[in-house]
Amino acid sequence: MTDRIRAMKDFQWERKHHAARIQLDRNMKLPYRDANLPDYTRTALRLKLALDMESPFLFPNELIAFTRTVPALPLIFDEKEWADIKAAHFIHEMGNISNLSPDYGTIIQSGLLVLKEQLTGSEYHKAIAASIDAVLSLTARYEAAARENGNVALADVLKKVPAHGASSFREALQSLRILHYAMWCEGDYHNTLGRFDQYMLPYLEKDLQSGAETEESAFELLEAFFLSCNRDSDLYPGMQQGDNGQSMVLGGMTVDGKDGFNLLSKMCLKASGELRLIDPKINLRVSKDTPLWVYEMGTQLTKLGLGFPQYENDDIAIPALMKLGYAEEDARNYAMAACWEFIIPARGMEIPNIGALPFANSVDSVIREKLLSCENMEMLKAAIKEDIFARVKETLAERKNLYFIPSPYLSLFFDGCLKNEKDISLGNKYNNWGLHGTGVAAAADMLAAVEHTVFQGETAKETLLSAMEKNFEGYAPLQDRLKNHCPKMGNDDDRADRYASWLLSTFADAVNGHKNERGGIVRAGTGSAMYYIFHANELGATADGREKGVPLPANYAPSLNIRLNGPVSLIKSFTKPDLARTINGGPLTIEFSESVFTQAESITKVAQLVQLFIQLGGHQLQLNTVNRDRLLDAQAHPENYRNLIVRVWGWSGYFVELDKCYQDHIIRRAELLV
Repeated sequence: MTDRIRAMKDFQWERKHHAARIQLDRNMKLPYRDANLPDYTRTALRLKLALDMESPFLFPNELIAFTRTVPALPLIFDEKEWADIKAAHFIHEMGNISNLSPDYGTIIQSGLLVLKEQLTGSEYHKAIAASIDAVLSLTARYEAAARENGNVALADVLKKVPAHGASSFREALQSLRILHYAMWCEGDYHNTLGRFDQYMLPYLEKDLQSGAETEESAFELLEAFFLSCNRDSDLYPGMQQGDNGQSMVLGGMTVDGKDGFNLLSKMCLKASGELRLIDPKINLRVSKDTPLWVYEMGTQLTKLGLGFPQYENDDIAIPALMKLGYAEEDARNYAMAACWEFIIPARGMEIPNIGALPFANSVDSVIREKLLSCENMEMLKAAIKEDIFARVKETLAERKNLYFIPSPYLSLFFDGCLKNEKDISLGNKYNNWGLHGTGVAAAADMLAAVEHTVFQGETAKETLLSAMEKNFEGYAPLQDRLKNHCPKMGNDDDRADRYASWLLSTFADAVNGHKNERGGIVRAGTGSAMYYIFHANELGATADGREKGVPLPANYAPSLNIRLNGPVSLIKSFTKPDLARTINGGPLTIEFSESVFTQAESITKVAQLVQLFIQLGGHQLQLNTVNRDRLLDAQAHPENYRNLIVRVWGWSGYFVELDKCYQDHIIRRAELLV
């Protein structure tokens, strides 16, 4: 890390740039609040207002500019208008476009003015033109500020991009910063940086070959860009601070079938390790052919406790996406949404988190309602299958007449939107939906416990149900048996693992054949997002010996009330299901004690464990390195742990900035170390 980057990081970490932020006048005139305007025009006018209000702010010795000084503006609709829209439509999350992978590469290469020349003058194109003009106007003011401050090099870059195509690595990075920045200002969120090392590599290679940059100077620029991703993230919407979607994908198969891991991929991993910040979050695409040293580079970040990289297995993902109807070139080019969901850059208007199937709640409700009438496990499974199918059907039935706030600026980054005058909010080549699947390990453990204690044991059905109803008070021996002596998923025990395979297969069957209102399919997944908190709150004591109030695991992970045999057994359990059928995404999540990394050979051993997961057919994996005592002390003394990073569900954040329920869950997970 150079002295300049260190000084910039310290300046940013102390939040000195926050002094430039302004407080909005609540009575300010909102020109976009006009019922006679199309909603896409309103969006363009709000973006113009947001960017016109920005005051250029430059860090000392700035390399990559653009810093937010204006908080998010009010919605383009007033309360009554929005209430009327919500009454007539299904609104996903906040109603804004999210979780997409824009085509930055094309616009970085061409520049915004080339796109503006293609506009016809229609009302929709006028909205796009206004959006482009707003971005370029703010850029011009930043250029003027840079010249006034004597930063001629930065000013020259801003004079070029993003109005025109980039011709250097620095110009490409600066263009990306501006393009991405403006998306947040339009109201779009969780729209990722995509396959960064693929579309940025040509600029790096050109500069290195010409001598315009050395690897050292280019690395400084890269770290400056990474720093810029962390400046304004407290202004970005999400479930929690850090849940902002600023992730990037490194490596993986290219569209023409080659290995995409390159020099820039290595530089990104190194930059993350040096800076130790939560953004950008790294996804590393790998395969059975990925060499061990790549996993070792990723494991260096795991050792630091960053919670990334998250690994994606091309050997599973690409064929699975093709089987679902994705073109081969698109499947090879897949990226990740804010957390883990598989999405297609430039061509997907998918909603990969439109709902969730609560496996644990489904199995628990059937056990409570129908166990007495079931004569064997097959009857119980039949009732659970019926319940899963019904829940999927009900969830999809509730999601009708979808509405998103139009985003004419964001639409520039998606194939066909400009030419066809069709806003991205209305759909694109792929319009598929994804459902998460929460608590599958807990559900499998419940089924294994019922089989082991009721149908193969001596516990009466009535006794089990009574114990659950009373939260196991007065049933300590039975709870001990259920909790500690029944098969558990995560210990390479087929008696539990086969139920997980069956549950996931049933979920895949339940979504098969469904079409949404935009003609897209529905994808089943193994992720949880924040649902692991919500669904656990709806549960009482369960048949696996879990007491009421004990959390469900996040994502695709073992239950939090079991004893694990070790990481190899854990990986074997969680790679037994046919994960290609639940390819919406959802990583196996493993917590490591930081003591794992005390030995010199520990990096290689953990890297080999990741490699084993990929070779056994795992689809996604994320690792978290934690210290339980430090987490508890951080809860008690947050002022001493501002830089403590943890993996939450599909993203990394600062522990002390999380709500207590998420802190407690991570502490609980830290008790289940491998």
